[in-house]
Amino acid sequence: MAIPVKLEVFEGPLDLLLHLIEKNKIDIYDIPIALITEQYMDYLKAMEKQDLDNMSEFLVMAATLLKIKSRMLLPQEETEEEEQEDPRQELVERLLEYKMYKYMSLELRDRHTDADKMMFKKSTLPPEVADFKEEINLEELIGDLTLSKLNDIFQSVMKKQVDKIDPVRSKFGKIEKEEVNLSKKMRYVQEYGLANKKFSFRKLLEEQNDKMDLIVTFLCVLELMKMGRVSIIQEEIFDDILIEYLADDVIEIDESQL
Repeated sequence: MAIPVKLEVFEGPLDLLLHLIEKNKIDIYDIPIALITEQYMDYLKAMEKQDLDNMSEFLVMAATLLKIKSRMLLPQEETEEEEQEDPRQELVERLLEYKMYKYMSLELRDRHTDADKMMFKKSTLPPEVADFKEEINLEELIGDLTLSKLNDIFQSVMKKQVDKIDPVRSKFGKIEKEEVNLSKKMRYVQEYGLANKKFSFRKLLEEQNDKMDLIVTFLCVLELMKMGRVSIIQEEIFDDILIEYLADDVIEIDESQL
């Protein structure tokens, strides 16, 4: 009587290869292709008798492993000018990419599980505490209120941009972006003002894409204030800062003029 063997379930041939590499404690950059191919084929033989639905992609990988194995057995001509390409290179790159996405999915799954354990409750503060408002010393608010408030909003939006950084993807690499064109940004802010006439300073900053956009937009607003093309309004204490566009046109401003 044959003894039934329970096989592990793998999501695909790369998942199986990664399992074999980790099981044998092999350096992924120096895969002993003969050993891995032999173990892979053993698994395929056992799999043939149990699951025929997913065989095609596993067979394609088996053919790829055999091809790599045959290429490594062939003698290679060495030249001083260029180094011979390792037949395993493409497979290693695919395995590394798959490993990265697999671990990312596990991290997301763990976060989802942790999120299910979080519970929230409604506020139960007494009305007298919830309605409490601290007394305001108006004399302390007199002075350079507008610029101070603008700077506070600018700093808070900048902090939000830092908080948006993904702790996982931010470590994968850095994509360089083109520098922000100051003249174009000045035109953008003017067109935004012409279209909206009176708008929230905070909302304008939050619509920017990154830190550099935020900084340049902030500088543009200050420059337009200096030129008298916008004015700053705060209708009530602690209200949002509003910007009113005073001009009825858009002028071209060269960076050399700023």
